[in-house]
Amino acid sequence: MNAPLAVEFRDLRWAIVASQYRSLRQAAEVLNVRQSTLSRSLRDLEYRVGAPLFERTNGGTRPTLAGREFLDAARRIVEETESAIARFKTRSLGESGRLTIGIHTSLTAGNLRATLIEFRRRFPEVETYLVDGSSDHLISDVARSAIDVAFLVEGNTRWTSKSLWVWSERVVLALPEGHALAQRDMVRWDDLRHESLLLPLRGPGPEFLKLLVSKTGCPDPCQLLRHDVSLDRFLTLVGAGWGLLLALEGATGATYPGVTFREIHEADGPARLNFRAYWRQVNGNPSLRPFIEMLRERYPDLSGEGTPERG
Repeated sequence: MNAPLAVEFRDLRWAIVASQYRSLRQAAEVLNVRQSTLSRSLRDLEYRVGAPLFERTNGGTRPTLAGREFLDAARRIVEETESAIARFKTRSLGESGRLTIGIHTSLTAGNLRATLIEFRRRFPEVETYLVDGSSDHLISDVARSAIDVAFLVEGNTRWTSKSLWVWSERVVLALPEGHALAQRDMVRWDDLRHESLLLPLRGPGPEFLKLLVSKTGCPDPCQLLRHDVSLDRFLTLVGAGWGLLLALEGATGATYPGVTFREIHEADGPARLNFRAYWRQVNGNPSLRPFIEMLRERYPDLSGEGTPERG
């Protein structure tokens, strides 16, 4: 039994163009080839298929009944192949695919929200998948390539690969509207010594605790009520009078019944936490490169450190 003769992808494209123009001369001009070359290609294709695909008359070249059936299949093959090639090209450039981002702050306002919106605007074909967690968990996930990049409070001494200073966020206090501290324009750290403070086990909760201890000078500065729930549930508890909550300015973009926000101030102004983006230098995800390039563009050296990028 004879093996089927191979059909080249180029011949399929040329046959499709020939069927569109019904004129070998016009089709050859569009393809930028000689008419004789195109004619030979079509006859060779008919030989390989084993059936006449075109009816040649003085009025032009028209597909036969078998030719129309063959060309319908050829169009599907060409379109699917070219679409796949285009997808893989954009994926290799990082313009499509999937990017997994670790976060532990709110997205209702602030730089993180603006960054994600801008990335989706520039690269709509890249699926962004968000993972929430504590700093330690997210750093571990980056290290084992479970996530591509994480935005975390600065100061993770375990990290030895790539990182970039990106922004700082003001520390705010969420409190019930009827609370005595809500009557003030801002709050000092010492004002929290005798308050019941809700402390998240995920997100920046551990960083808030370190900050509170360092600023008040007390290892056990106030009554801490720990819960392993999301930020929106914490804010609901604040409105219900369960306690106060340290948060970052990114949380102030949403409204919760009975909750108001006040900035935490130090001697030189609002208290702030610095953020860095962390990623592995050997990460092979093509979508990470344009994301990091966008970060460098949006957040140049504003830290005053001179060398904001590490690794």
